[in-house]
Amino acid sequence: MSEAHRNALVLFSGGQDSATCLAYALTRYERVETIGFDYGQRHRVELTQRLAVLAALRQRFAAWSGRLGEDHVLDLPVLGQISDTAMTRDIAIETQAGGMPNTFVPGRNLLFLTLAAALAWRRGLSVIVTGVCETDFSGYPDCRDDTMKALQVALTLGMDRRYVIDTPLMWLDKAATWQLAHDLGQQADPAGGGADLVRLIAEHTHTCYLGDRTHRHPWGWGCGHCPACELRARGWAKYSQPR
Repeated sequence: MSEAHRNALVLFSGGQDSATCLAYALTRYERVETIGFDYGQRHRVELTQRLAVLAALRQRFAAWSGRLGEDHVLDLPVLGQISDTAMTRDIAIETQAGGMPNTFVPGRNLLFLTLAAALAWRRGLSVIVTGVCETDFSGYPDCRDDTMKALQVALTLGMDRRYVIDTPLMWLDKAATWQLAHDLGQQADPAGGGADLVRLIAEHTHTCYLGDRTHRHPWGWGCGHCPACELRARGWAKYSQPR
C-alpha cells in the first residue's frame, strides 16, 4: 500500500455490498470513515440500518473498532427532486424500453463519488471505497469499471489531489460477495469471525428496494421479489451450497 493511501472513505449505504466494502476497508486501511446520502430514496430505512451495522461492527470486531472513524450523512434532496424513478417514486419497478431498469437514478453514483471526494479532500482521505459491480448488477452504467476509472481521473485532475477509487466488488457476483464477507470476518477473528460477519450482514443490512423489513429470509430482510431481493437471494443460495 502506498504511503499516501492509508486512509479511506467508504460509501456506506447500509446494504450488503457497502457493508462488505466497509469490512474490506477496515482490513486494508489504517483509518476509515463512512459516508451516506439521504436523497429521498424509497427504501429510506437503509439510513437507519447504517447505524445498526456500524454499532454491530464496533461491538463484534474490536480490531476494526479502533480503525473506524467518523460517519457522515449528506442531505441530497435535489437528487430525488430531479429523478422520476422507482427508487424515488412510489411506482412499479419495471424494465424500460431500452432495457434500462426504472430503478436507475441518473447521475447518482457520479454525484455521490464527487461529493465523497470533496469530503475526503477536507478530511485528508485519499481512497474512496465503493461497492459498485459490473458482474452481478442491474445494468446501471454508473457502476461500470470504465466509469469508475474515468471518474478517478476527473476527480484527481479537478481537485489536484491523487484519488484512488477502490472497487473491491467490481468483478464478483453476489455469492462471491457473501464469501468475501466470510473471509474478511475470519481474518479479523479466526474464532468464528467469518460466520459472525455473515450473520451480521444478513440481519442488519438492507437491500430491498421497497424498504420491507417485515419479512425475514435466510439472507436477510426484504420483500423477496424486487430485483434487489432476488439478486441477494440468488447469491445466498449459491453461497450456501455444500462445497
